Amino acid sequence: MSFGFPWGLLALGALVPLVAAYFLKRKQKPVVVSALFLWRTPRPRAEAGPRFERFTREASLLLEVLAVVAAALFLADVRLGGEGRARHVVLVVDGSLSVSARGADGRTVLEKVRGAAARRVEEEGATRVTVVVSGTVPRVLAGPEAPASQALAALESFQARGSDHDVAPTLLWARELAGPGEAVHLLTDAPPPADVPVPEAVRWTALGEPRDNVALVSAWRRDEGSTATVTLRVARFGAGPEETEVRVVARPGPGAKEGTERRERVRLPDEGAVTLRLTFEDAGDVEVSLPPDALPEDGAVHLPPAPERPVRVALAEGLAAPARTALERFLAVAPGVDLTPGEGALEMGPRDSDARLTVGATGAVRTYVGPFFTEKNHPLLDDVHLGGVRWAAGAEAPPGRALMTVGKGVLVSEEDGRVHLNLDLTRSNVQRTPAWPVLLGNVLREARRAREGFVQRQSPLGESLSVVTRAGARYTLVGPGGARPLFGVGALSLPPPEAPGRYVLERDGTGVDAVQVLPLDPRESDLRTRGAGDVAARGVTPTRAAGASEGRASWPLWVLLAALLADFHLTRRREVP
Repeated sequence: MSFGFPWGLLALGALVPLVAAYFLKRKQKPVVVSALFLWRTPRPRAEAGPRFERFTREASLLLEVLAVVAAALFLADVRLGGEGRARHVVLVVDGSLSVSARGADGRTVLEKVRGAAARRVEEEGATRVTVVVSGTVPRVLAGPEAPASQALAALESFQARGSDHDVAPTLLWARELAGPGEAVHLLTDAPPPADVPVPEAVRWTALGEPRDNVALVSAWRRDEGSTATVTLRVARFGAGPEETEVRVVARPGPGAKEGTERRERVRLPDEGAVTLRLTFEDAGDVEVSLPPDALPEDGAVHLPPAPERPVRVALAEGLAAPARTALERFLAVAPGVDLTPGEGALEMGPRDSDARLTVGATGAVRTYVGPFFTEKNHPLLDDVHLGGVRWAAGAEAPPGRALMTVGKGVLVSEEDGRVHLNLDLTRSNVQRTPAWPVLLGNVLREARRAREGFVQRQSPLGESLSVVTRAGARYTLVGPGGARPLFGVGALSLPPPEAPGRYVLERDGTGVDAVQVLPLDPRESDLRTRGAGDVAARGVTPTRAAGASEGRASWPLWVLLAALLADFHLTRRREVP
């Protein structure tokens, strides 16, 4: 047995005055008759005596008690056996950041969603509710088939801070949870696009409104030594203010006694974004904020220190003098390079060595001036421009997959993570062109990416996290949503986080790296397309019409009616001869 509305049991309090009334003495005025035999069962009542007396109408009292109990059970929505799962409703709540925007009345869309969810549960007479949060990775907030009160309570503590996403996969999953012929209720802040049909059995309810908004669309911090460089991009969506003030507070770092605060006035373009770059010395955490507007969440970011991870580099024996000189000259000015020998160092050596980067030519050497053909979109060749380059290469091609060729000659190749430069620096001018530091810088960058931990220290909302793990260890990602284990070895691409905040990578319980996920998504900051509307569900099995007794058991009403009729028949009898 269960109760859909337990407060209805308060009606049992009517039993107290009912029983007390039967114990009270009922005084009656004496009636003068000509003969006592006219009364079959005389019941004289004294005008004086005790106030309470033993009652003599037990049958009537029991019938009235039964009527009160039946009424209380009906008000409490009593359920027997499987009747408690008679009505199941699936609610899909949009988890996007824009649902946290405030309307002209000061209420957020999320507050309106909570109220609409409660009304929808009441209208449907739902006793079991499943709440699904849509996002890049949908999740169940309450349920499946949780009690209505528990589901609404979980919705009260929910915060919408996700990125822009396609809601179709979530709706497909919700329809499977609801079952065939049952409606799915989507609560969001924007009507469906005109060119996108609403799926069957989905009631699309939009509770937003178009608003102007000024937001941070990008934030980046880079630390080199004691200098922190913060790069910001601010955009205006709609006919908002033409100017805004950017407040940047740098907390004191280990080598500073006090922090720094800057306020910059920037003029906002009609389209695009304005870029602001600031530098700080010995800075700790940096906090950036804009004046509050319709969506305050996209106007504040927290940037912890993000020092460049040093790469340990070692030069192997056997390098030709020109190659060693060119490599040492580059490494002397390259940032984030540690030349201390040790385990795990990026080794640079001659052609026939086991180094990860080999430089040298084998066979007859020939000089090429182009045209050079490169593997498109390969990270090692990013921004490597070969205009004006004379490249001297050996006739014997290096092993692995060719990345750069000229005619039949292979100039750069890659084999199992090793890079081979088919290059004779005594007859080339590559080391004196911009292509040389860019190419070696790409090699260092890829070496950093292959190190344990996150590839980037900051990540915008909605993007996957790239992380590198080692074999033989257990890794866990700890963030605002709790901890979850990671499976796989090497370079992993993790799903986009559900919420912004700090995420820590732990190896066997010890933190090894961290990334800051920023609440920035230009698509969520653009509130001009938000609005209100209600699209009815199609192809839904009709349910019982809503009313005072929607979803309630009817048998307590029949018991109540039978008890009242029996009591009426019992009390109206007259015992006369």
